[in-house]
Amino acid sequence: MNSSPESGNDDVRAGPELSVVVGERRHLINLAYRLLGSLADAEDAVQETYTRWYAMSRKQQGAIESPGAWLTTVAGRVCLDVLGSARVRRERYVGTWIPEPLPDRSEWVVGRADDYGTDPAHSAHSADPADRITLDESVNMAFLVVLESMTPAERVAFILHDVFRYPFAEVAEIVGRSPAACRQLASSGRRRIRAERTTAAPAGGPAGQAGLVRSFKEAWENKDIEALVALLDPEAVMTADGGGMVGAVLHPVEGAEDIAAYLIHIADKAPGLTLAERTVNGRPGLVALYRGVAVTVAAIDLADGRVSRIWAVRNPEKLGAWTEGGQIQAP
Repeated sequence: MNSSPESGNDDVRAGPELSVVVGERRHLINLAYRLLGSLADAEDAVQETYTRWYAMSRKQQGAIESPGAWLTTVAGRVCLDVLGSARVRRERYVGTWIPEPLPDRSEWVVGRADDYGTDPAHSAHSADPADRITLDESVNMAFLVVLESMTPAERVAFILHDVFRYPFAEVAEIVGRSPAACRQLASSGRRRIRAERTTAAPAGGPAGQAGLVRSFKEAWENKDIEALVALLDPEAVMTADGGGMVGAVLHPVEGAEDIAAYLIHIADKAPGLTLAERTVNGRPGLVALYRGVAVTVAAIDLADGRVSRIWAVRNPEKLGAWTEGGQIQAP
């Protein structure tokens, strides 16, 4: 149908190209996942962001100088609100809440400075380059767990500045505080990360890490408790998340012997369970499959050549990304 100027055709032309707006979605999902620790919540936050964008007239959209910056600001504010309510929800959560694990998909770790091209809005530099944390490391489970200990404002300021490299002037617009206050929030978040020593990848490189995880998998499959104990740090901790929907230990299991005994107990109770080696949040991990369906995803942290932390996510609501048509095939 032809449109005259009176019908709003000029107004339509006033807005930005649809591809420009839609092209921001991947960046927004990356940002929202790191802010919320949940892919489902991240997708909801991004959907709400786009809902607000499309609620504006084309003339209003056209008046926005940088649609990408507008979308990021709104997404950040939506996530800040979600984080506030999430803290209350997680106080009522059955057992320990663990961030949603992600498989090895490149879209979850994009967003480095060079992905933004020459846009100066995304090229701010820290006074100390050592304060920077690479985006690959910003999705590992140990890192995400520490983020859960931050206040909502700390988390948003820290992620936006230290991970996505937004200048504090832009962070201030999103958080609703002064740039100086946001600088302090990011600094506080940085101290939390350093205290937990989660910023550096374990020694040995990817091949060495994968080899250790493979040895751990084989010892578990063989129900070799001595081998498991040898592969576990004496002070290792295993935390499970069933969310009250499936069976899972409600409190962390501590110590190599107790963890090994628990894993053997699980193997005895579920004889049809198989294990697959997978990349979990950017590092080698394991997926437990029952009849081809992912029932547990284990993120694994290593220290000094041993397994130091295991985060076993069993809540089926957090395993959607691990299925394809309801199943994930073992190699």
